[in-house]
Amino acid sequence: MSQVKTSEFITITREQLVRYAGASGDFNPIHTNMVLAKDSGLPDVIAQGMFIMGLTGTQLSKWFGIHKVKQFDVKFTAMTLPGEEVQVICTLHDETSGEVIVRNRNEEVKLRGLVELN
Repeated sequence: MSQVKTSEFITITREQLVRYAGASGDFNPIHTNMVLAKDSGLPDVIAQGMFIMGLTGTQLSKWFGIHKVKQFDVKFTAMTLPGEEVQVICTLHDETSGEVIVRNRNEEVKLRGLVELN
């Protein structure tokens, strides 16, 4: 029997992206500079994939406990823009494994992956 956990929606802000750039050392301007992002053909700055993965890991840790999350692997499937609201959804197939996705309010999947628990 599957168990589904769903987070509240989280609004992605420009401030979060700038703070993450500083914390991670990822200073690619497509994440922080709107002019350069648009010059690169993007509609706006985009969230760092690892930032979205970090949100996912944080939520998994809240649900299951930091020591119970053994591993999670993800594939980034769509860009995330400032102002988008995303939520984390985890479907456990059994006590130790499941699938995780991050999607926006339009149900566009931003990240898809697998989670393994101890």
